[in-house]
Amino acid sequence: MSSNVPISSNQPDLTAPTPQNTPLNQAPIALGLSRPTVPDIAEDNEHDAEDAEASELSGVQQHMLGMVQGKLAGLVGKSSGYIESLPVEVKLNVEALKGVQVKQNELQNQYKRECLELEKKYLALQTPLYERRNAIISGAAAPTTEEIEAGEQYSLKDDEDYTPLPKDTSPSASGIPEFWLTALRNHVGLAELITDRDAGALKHLTDVRISYLDDSATGAKPGFKLSFVFSPNEYFENDVLEKTYVYQEEVGYSGDFVYDRAIGTEIRWKEDKDLTKEFEIKKQRNKNTNRTRLVRKARPTESFFNFFTPPVPPSEEAIENGDIDEDELEEIEEKLEMDYQIGEDLKEKIIPRAVDYFTGKALEYDMMDEEDDDFEDEDEDEDEEGQFEEDSESEADLPARRRGPPKGRGGAAASNVNPEECKTQ
Repeated sequence: MSSNVPISSNQPDLTAPTPQNTPLNQAPIALGLSRPTVPDIAEDNEHDAEDAEASELSGVQQHMLGMVQGKLAGLVGKSSGYIESLPVEVKLNVEALKGVQVKQNELQNQYKRECLELEKKYLALQTPLYERRNAIISGAAAPTTEEIEAGEQYSLKDDEDYTPLPKDTSPSASGIPEFWLTALRNHVGLAELITDRDAGALKHLTDVRISYLDDSATGAKPGFKLSFVFSPNEYFENDVLEKTYVYQEEVGYSGDFVYDRAIGTEIRWKEDKDLTKEFEIKKQRNKNTNRTRLVRKARPTESFFNFFTPPVPPSEEAIENGDIDEDELEEIEEKLEMDYQIGEDLKEKIIPRAVDYFTGKALEYDMMDEEDDDFEDEDEDEDEEGQFEEDSESEADLPARRRGPPKGRGGAAASNVNPEECKTQ
C-alpha cells in the first residue's frame, strides 16, 4: 500500500499542465502500467571496461535464465505425482479442505458484495458535493467564503509556503475553463491517450460522473458506469458518452471482483469530424478510359475517443482451437489491462480527487506509487538473480513458477486492491 506522503523538497519540481502550458508529448502510459522483468546488471556500472564485461555476462545469464524459465513454463499445471501418491484417507482430507475453502469463498463473495453496497451508499452521500463541484466549475454558482477558507486551509496544511489569495476580490460565478481537459491530461495514462486533435472536443467536457449498476433487484452482474457529459460541440451529437464496466458474479482468486467486460457508447460523429479516423485522398486511374478520380479513404488512428470502443476479450473456444496465436493474445491482454486500469483510475482517483488532478497535486502521489513499484521490481529482480545463480546447476530442483490469470482478462481490477479493506468512494 502506497504512502500518502508528499514528495520531499529534493524531488524535481512538478508543474501541472494547464491549457496554456500542457506539453505536446505526454508521458507514456507504460510508465504507470508496465514492469521490467529481466534486469540488466550492466546498467549501473561506471567504467567502460566493466560495462562491456558485465553486458557480456548479463547476456549469457539472461540466455540461460530464459532456457530455465522456458522449461519451467512447460511444467506449469502438471502434477508432480505427490498428491496421487497419498493414501486414500489422506486424499479424503485434502478434498475436505477444498470443501472448507468453498465456504470461505462464499463468505468472501458476500463480503465484497457488502463492500460494493457500502460504496453505493457513500456515493449517494457524496453526490450533492459532486453537484456543488460541477456548479462551481461550470460557473452556474459562485463559491462561498466558507468553501474558499476551507480550501486555503487545505493548501496551507499541504504547503507551508502557500500564500493565501487577496481578500479584496469577491467570489464570482466565473467557472474554471477547461477544467476536465486539464485534469485528464494530468493523469499519466490518459495523457498518452489524448491527442492534440482530441483536445478540441474535450474542451467541451463539462463533467465526469460515476454510477453503479443496479444488480441487487435484477440479479444482474455488478459493475459501474462512467458518464462523460459534453456541452454542444461541432464534433458529435451525443450529450453524454458512457463507458460501463461489468464485473463477474464471483470474486477472483485474489479475493476481489474480476472484470468481465466493458461496454462503450456508440459516438454519433458529425460529418468529417470522426477523431478516431484519419482521412487521406488518393488518386485512382481508370484502366479503360485513363481518367483519374480522387478517392477519400479513412484509416483508424489513435484517439482518446477509442476509449469508448473497448477491446473484446477472445473466446475460450478461439484460444483452445489456436485461432489466436500467442503474440495476438498477449497484445489483446495488454489492451484489456490498460483499458481496465484506466476505468479503475477514473473511478478511484480522478473523479473523487478531480481538483488535485487539475492542479497537478495528484501527480506527486502517482509518481510515488511508480517509484514504489520500481523498488519492488528491483527487489524481485535481485531475488530472481540470486535464485538463478544458486540453483542454475540443478534445474530439476527448481520449483515450478505459477502464473496468475492474465491481467487483461480480470487481474487488473484486483491488482491495486487490498481484499481485506473495503474501499469507499
